[in-house]
Amino acid sequence: MNSSRRLLLIGIVAFIAALAGVLIGRVVADAPRASETELHALLHGELDLSADQKLKIDRIETQFEVRREALELEMRAANIRLADAIEAEHGYGPQVTQAIDQTHMVMGELQKETLKHLFAMRGVLNREQATMFDKSVVKALTADAQ
Repeated sequence: MNSSRRLLLIGIVAFIAALAGVLIGRVVADAPRASETELHALLHGELDLSADQKLKIDRIETQFEVRREALELEMRAANIRLADAIEAEHGYGPQVTQAIDQTHMVMGELQKETLKHLFAMRGVLNREQATMFDKSVVKALTADAQ
């Protein structure tokens, strides 16, 4: 393979890796934050929380923030491993497959931790508040489908 073709192939692979990283980053980082913002506004503005409920929810949010930041760091590391694998294999080989699987594992952990966080906050609410919370969660999760 001549050097110009090789350079073009490397450029295409790098572009695809960058695009994949951006798309994965948007899925992991952007979507949950939009939902979290809406839920945060509901929790702190519309549910009329007691002082005890506010304190408990603040603790839950603080714990989740630490865990979310750690998982986002893992996601960035997984994206780097994916880029390295693409650069090493220049195709869809075993290293790329393994890197994709690792990326999906971290994304899944973030989703699980987010849901645990939501259910923990829901557990602090009374029945009426929980009903409003549930509607907001469903709306946030189905917004893109509508």
